[in-house]
Amino acid sequence: MMIAEIEKMTTAERLETMEALWDALCHEANEPESPEWHKDVLEERAQKINSGEAKFISVQEARRRLQE
Repeated sequence: MMIAEIEKMTTAERLETMEALWDALCHEANEPESPEWHKDVLEERAQKINSGEAKFISVQEARRRLQE
């Protein structure tokens, strides 16, 4: 499917297509492996948490920041 075809679809059709794709991906036997950099990011975050350097905010605060 080409982007031009997707752009011609209604929102409902796009959502239906995304749902079908997601369902197909969820039932795949072979899951893609995470890239190596994911491990690096997770290790860095764990170090920040363990050292007390990490700062957490509430969902409400995150939403407020995204709206700014």
